[in-house]
Order: sequence, then structure tokens, then C-alpha cells
Amino acid sequence: MITKEDVEHIGWLARIDINEQEKVEFMEKLNSVLEYFGQLDELPTEHIIPTYHVAEIYNVFREDVIEECLPQEIVLANTEYKEEGTFRVPKIG
Repeated sequence: MITKEDVEHIGWLARIDINEQEKVEFMEKLNSVLEYFGQLDELPTEHIIPTYHVAEIYNVFREDVIEECLPQEIVLANTEYKEEGTFRVPKIG
């Protein structure tokens, strides 16, 4: 059961101001939603296979194949920020 204090706390977490009338309205609406979930709990679901995703989508992974790397000159050709065969980056400190 959602109380007015719960609604106040949710408002505080969301950093929004909720007046007294809104607190009562939100409390009623949230409790109504919880009642619907309570009705779902009463349904017989023992023989229902869990659904982890609404669409039957599967990842298709390619085989990890080792290929020849690009030559260092080509990799560094388009940058002016290079030093001793590597990319030069700002010092983090």
C-alpha cells in the first residue's frame, strides 16, 4: 500500500514539488496500479513458459577470425598527433 509519505519521498527523490492535493491523487493512482498487479498475481501461471523478450530475436555472432592488421603507416596517415609510431594523446593527470 502506497502512503502519502511514500509519495512525498518519491517526489523528493525526483526533485519535484508535489502539493497536498497531488499527493492524495498520486497515492490513489499508484494504489490502483498495485491492485491491477495484485489481480495478475492471482492468475494461474504455473505452466506458462517465461518470456524474456517479446520478439524472438537472437544474436547472430560471427566466428572470431584473426586477420592481418593494417600497416602502421596507413593507420597513422590521417593524424598529425603521432609520436614514435603511436597516437599522441593528452596527458591525464
